[in-house]
Amino acid sequence: MRCLVTGATGYIGGRLAPRLLAEGYEVRCLARKAGRLRDVPWAARAEVVEGDLRRPETLPAAFEGVDVAYYLVHSLGQAGFEAADREAATHFAAAAARSGVRRIVYLGGPEPKQDGAVPSPHLRSRAEVARILLASGVPTVVLRAAVIIGSGSASFEMLRYLTERLPGMVTPRWVRNRIQPIAVRDVLRYLVAGAALPPEVDRAFDIAGPDVLTFEEMMQRYARVAGLRRRVILRVRPLTPSLSSYWVGLVTPVPNKIARPLVESLVHEAVAHEHDIARFIPDPPGGLTGFDEAVALALAKVRDAEVETRWSTASGPDAPAEPLPSDPKWSGGTVYTDVRTCDVAAPTSALWRVIEGVGGEHGWYSFPLAWSVRGWLDRLIGGVGLRRGRRDPHRLQVGEALDFWRVEEIVPGELLRLRAEMRLPGRAWLEMRVEPTADGRSRYVQRAVFLPRGLAGHAYWGSVAPFHAIVFGGMARNIARGAEHATG
Repeated sequence: MRCLVTGATGYIGGRLAPRLLAEGYEVRCLARKAGRLRDVPWAARAEVVEGDLRRPETLPAAFEGVDVAYYLVHSLGQAGFEAADREAATHFAAAAARSGVRRIVYLGGPEPKQDGAVPSPHLRSRAEVARILLASGVPTVVLRAAVIIGSGSASFEMLRYLTERLPGMVTPRWVRNRIQPIAVRDVLRYLVAGAALPPEVDRAFDIAGPDVLTFEEMMQRYARVAGLRRRVILRVRPLTPSLSSYWVGLVTPVPNKIARPLVESLVHEAVAHEHDIARFIPDPPGGLTGFDEAVALALAKVRDAEVETRWSTASGPDAPAEPLPSDPKWSGGTVYTDVRTCDVAAPTSALWRVIEGVGGEHGWYSFPLAWSVRGWLDRLIGGVGLRRGRRDPHRLQVGEALDFWRVEEIVPGELLRLRAEMRLPGRAWLEMRVEPTADGRSRYVQRAVFLPRGLAGHAYWGSVAPFHAIVFGGMARNIARGAEHATG
């Protein structure tokens, strides 16, 4: 059977595709930019088709010959995400019906309670998408999961950083609401098995792990598994979901625009009301993964640098996705550049290892305080800041996040190009190149490019240009020294 995976550049889709391949399915991935999947380990075994669920004219090629279509996209963190998700789901459902798809599989959120409480926009949107897909005329299975525990998930990163960084905290009263989390491995198991469900299965199912906990209990149990002291937690009423999301945004790598809908969802209890899925997909022999085991597995992945995907991997359609423009195209406009070159007494391989390891825990090789302040300023105005870090400490892939940059291009051993995703009055890139020299050593070429937007953009460049000698100059020198030191 051929499976279409939408959202393959995201957290769940990026893990599902290789598991479907391992089960013997043919896999086709729909992506707005095919290059985003170029460097994933399973790229050679899957077909990638460019298309956009919000542009229905791009979908027929993606759905042609598809037996099972997975809907794993969402616009969380983007402006107007409810309307965007509604539009995307409507186009997906219509394309699946027209193409004769035999099964739709959708991973959604818990069903909002019908108790008069107003559901959060996030939960309301997930429920609306489920209704659209179930009404498509194509047999659809909706898997409703609450908090997913796995290395790199937004929910796990929130839990992890809050618990590790705050031995004592003042929390909102909703931390006592009940939640039934599920391990990412169990979510993926359900998704893979969903492809083979019989056609008469056309409904929604709650999926959840065996433990029902409050968020407060989850933090305490995380601390125990991670070998930390018991956390001191004081609950107060004034902390609204909106205020809580700002607090989460400051303490964790998850920016406010994503933290807010997640926090608003935690205000509602998220407990499974049925386990009917077991009639069609039996529990594994050892049972579903408990919370403590899920945390231990996730921490092991983080420790061993084996995180497959992260919440920050995905980027929405409103992200600045344009590639670095060529010089001729911009010859009539203003382009600010800062170019630094260093001869390096080390082979190109040593220099490349240093370049590919920049960011995250390794830092940016110059004036750490300046980078840190820039990251904090970006967080304060709603940007992503520096805390996204990196998925792997040594290897990078096109499309993944790297602190407040995104990897736009990588040519192993030669070029790393990063596109800025911090809030700026313009667009910015940072290029790092390796050039061999005649004596068997290497040359490091670093280029920062900024395309200003309006007067504010010109003023911004003028205000930061005086610091470039320290920041960018120091970065070039220290990267060169790092390569030389590594070869001793």
